[in-house]
Amino acid sequence: MSAQSLKPGWKMVKFGEVVKNANLVERDPEANDIERIVGLEHIDPENLHIRRWNSVADGTSFTRKFVPGQTLFGKRRAYQRKVAYAEFEGICSGDILTFEPKNRKVLLPELLPFICQSNAFFDHALGTSAGSLSPRTSWTALQDFEFPLPPLDEQKRIAEILWAADESLVSFEQARESLLNVADTFATDFLSRGWDTKNLGKLLVDVQYGSSKRIASAGSGTVPILRIPNVIGGRIVLDDLAFVDLPAPEVDRYRLSRGDVLIVRTNGNPEYVGRTAVVEELPEDCIYASYLIRLVPNSELLLPKYLHAALSSSLMRRTLRHEIRSSAGNYNLNTKGIKRQVLPLPPLPKQQEFVRHFESFERKISEIDSHISLLRALRLSIANQEIGAAHV
Repeated sequence: MSAQSLKPGWKMVKFGEVVKNANLVERDPEANDIERIVGLEHIDPENLHIRRWNSVADGTSFTRKFVPGQTLFGKRRAYQRKVAYAEFEGICSGDILTFEPKNRKVLLPELLPFICQSNAFFDHALGTSAGSLSPRTSWTALQDFEFPLPPLDEQKRIAEILWAADESLVSFEQARESLLNVADTFATDFLSRGWDTKNLGKLLVDVQYGSSKRIASAGSGTVPILRIPNVIGGRIVLDDLAFVDLPAPEVDRYRLSRGDVLIVRTNGNPEYVGRTAVVEELPEDCIYASYLIRLVPNSELLLPKYLHAALSSSLMRRTLRHEIRSSAGNYNLNTKGIKRQVLPLPPLPKQQEFVRHFESFERKISEIDSHISLLRALRLSIANQEIGAAHV
């Protein structure tokens, strides 16, 4: 976009001309009453608010400090779109950059996070990222990002619109959290009613790791394969389905069937390990990757959806967490740990009754998720349109 085509008062600027990477250093946070540590795993994609953190009292090697009003940007794996607006002070990972305006009379700090959330900024971050397994961009590269900067009164108007949209989004997210808590209270109460219990290993007819076959290049591969990104929110999602090439005997070995339960066995975020989903409708000959484990319940004793619902409860997740081990930055669960789980086992009719209530909660949560997705898309659309609407 040329300077000649800009609206009156707008100007093209480079990111580094109006923004600085604060890069504050704090080597003794506990002595200076700083309590919170934020890593990349604590910043949720497309969510400007930090709701989780670790405690400084537990120790840290991080020394980068952030303060309220700064914008935090995850420079590693920028495709995850991790941007947050700091509402408290803390210490953060070196993979998080801390932005603030050089001059608040030129750029409002309230607008900065939305600039960093814009498609154009992420395209620049991705285009300047280097590394195969864990690509990173850099402050040096991000400084060159060019964008149209509105005058201050226009910045204020745009920021007010975007923060109002964010407020609506937060309301739906809080409603979702409340419903999750109600659902989990119901599940905990049901599972704690004194049912007979059995080790899960005695209730399964098969427990198997998935295929370690490498994903085929784009446009090739004939066998669909489920991976961790396909096990989301207690459901199997077929977006971004990958493919592999496998001989028929291997396909037979890993082919999924209706009623199989998939469990995530490894991830860099321990909260993802142990998440489950029940197989229902899938493409023909669909298999699953080695980062997942297939559980096949004995249908005479255990309903697949009851197993999924029970393993999704905080009661069962707490016991499963004892089986998760950390190695080389990943958290892992193995088949022995799964088989050791002690599962409350009501009669099949009672399992079905529990499943009906659980699925009712899931449907309501899914409806809220749809509203959240629409609001996020709307907020991003407004940001892209308003921040980019600089031409005459």
